[in-house]
Amino acid sequence: MTTDAARAMSTPARLGSLHLPNRVVAAPMTRRCADAAGVPEPAAAAYYAQRASAGLIIAEASTPSLVGKAYPNSAALYNGAHVAGWRRVTDAVRAAGGRMFALIRHGGRVGHPDTSCRTPLAPSPIALPGSMFTPKGTQDAVVPREMTVADIEETVADFAAAARKAVDAGFAGVEVHAGDGYLLHQFLAGNTNRRTDAYGGSAAGRIRFTTEVVAAVAAEIGAERVGVRIAPGAGVNGIEEGDTADIYAALTEALSGFELAYLHVVFVDPGDTVFRGIRRAWPGMLIGNPVHGRCGPPPTDGGRQTAERLLAAGADLVVAPSGFKARGGHRASRA
Repeated sequence: MTTDAARAMSTPARLGSLHLPNRVVAAPMTRRCADAAGVPEPAAAAYYAQRASAGLIIAEASTPSLVGKAYPNSAALYNGAHVAGWRRVTDAVRAAGGRMFALIRHGGRVGHPDTSCRTPLAPSPIALPGSMFTPKGTQDAVVPREMTVADIEETVADFAAAARKAVDAGFAGVEVHAGDGYLLHQFLAGNTNRRTDAYGGSAAGRIRFTTEVVAAVAAEIGAERVGVRIAPGAGVNGIEEGDTADIYAALTEALSGFELAYLHVVFVDPGDTVFRGIRRAWPGMLIGNPVHGRCGPPPTDGGRQTAERLLAAGADLVVAPSGFKARGGHRASRA
């Protein structure tokens, strides 16, 4: 990394009302650090406190409802026990001088009755290809139940309630997960959203659920405390968008009206035309996240050249996974 790029990474930044001492983000990983009820285990506090030197820590994903639970031992944010468990984590991070956002994720069709005791929900009744790991071992994925409008409205409310609980738990803000093949991404993608109502079809229809979730969360805790995670073109969990450039142009335009804390773009190639288009259209803070190890082998320089290219391409904050890898045998996978 050049001297100028290193200096840029260490430059302070403002994220809403939050002061960041540097522009390095410790990105979320699905570590499955919680007990069977979704309460973070005590070891999670030490894990995240070790990463307090990052400008911003984004926690592993928490489900806003039982039916949204994607994996065994994943965290949650829908009752008082979850709030208390996460409060222990945020207290430890704050004591170490850190700043932390929660990540709220509904798995949608990425789930299983053996994990949630519920039939998964999705925009359309199209099963996840392959199998799912469950408390009873690996099982074939099941066909999800197509969400009704009432289901959609309830899920929007669940996201807003989870955001309030995140703030009650001591998080500085929340990131809404609209990527990686989970529920919001399933609504965005043409191969998982075959709806013919107002939540499907055109780009305007397919982004509607995501924008309604973001609007509800922003109304609940304030837009300056809300970020959104997207993964344009990422074929994760069987997703095929088909019209990536169009769908993310529409989504970026819609989200830009909320004055959010940031937009977090995952699976980024700094030279990608979709990313550059998002940067031109997005008026606020942008996090660039190349997700080394999921888009190919990790770079030998620890990601410094990629970070430099992301900064040059317009990212304001950069994920540096090589500096914040899980240690001590933690169970880590996609967020």
